[in-house]
Amino acid sequence: MTTTTLTQVRPAAATGQTPWAIKGELILNCNCTVFCPCVVSLGKHGPTEGYCQAWAGIRIDSGHYGDSDLSGLNVGLLLDIPGLMARGNWKAAAFIDDRAEDAAYDGLVEIFSGRARGTTGLFRMLVSEFLGAERAAITYETEGKTRRLMVGKKIQGEVIPVPGKDPDRDIVATNTEYWMGSDITVATATKGRVRAFGRVWDFDGRSAEICQIDWSGPEVAK
Repeated sequence: MTTTTLTQVRPAAATGQTPWAIKGELILNCNCTVFCPCVVSLGKHGPTEGYCQAWAGIRIDSGHYGDSDLSGLNVGLLLDIPGLMARGNWKAAAFIDDRAEDAAYDGLVEIFSGRARGTTGLFRMLVSEFLGAERAAITYETEGKTRRLMVGKKIQGEVIPVPGKDPDRDIVATNTEYWMGSDITVATATKGRVRAFGRVWDFDGRSAEICQIDWSGPEVAK
C-alpha cells in the first residue's frame, strides 16, 4: 500500500482556489467514555480521557472538486489529538476510496488535509502532522439506524444512535456551531477498531456521532 504525502499530490489549480462541495453523512467514534464534549464546547472542554483518538467515515452522496465528480465515494479518517481540540497539534491521516480517479483522489486529499480551505480549512491550523493518505477499498453501509465503516483491516467500525425515551426519535444536539454540522445525533460504537499508522485502538462502547454534512470551499472573497 502506497502512502501519499502532501508534497506528492499532483499540482492542482492553485491550492486553495479550486471550488469544491460535498454533501452526505459522517460518522465518528472516539475514545471519550461519554458523549464527546467537543460538540457543545467546540473543543474548549477537554476529552474525557484528556486526549482524543478517533476514526471517522464519510459517505459522499454528491460532490465535486473543480470538474472532478466525487459523488458515490467514501473516505476514512484517523485523528490523534494530544489534548484540547482547540489547541491543535493534531496528527491526521486519510483513506481515499480506491474507486476514485486520480483527479478525484488528489482533490479529496486537498480537502481532507485542509489545503482546499472552506469547511475543512481548519485542519490547516490544527493539524501539525499529516501522516499521509492511502487508497483503500472502503465500504459505508446503513442498515436501519446502524452505520458501518470498513477500511480493510485498518478501520472496522459500527455505530448506532443512543436510544431515547421515544424509540422513534433519536437524541440529537441541534443548532450547534460544531464545524461538522449543526445537528449531531448522539451515538455509541458497537465496534471501533483501528490498526493503522502505528495505532492500535479499540473503542467499542465509546462515544460516537452521526452527522449530515454540507461542506464547501474555498471561502468566498469579500
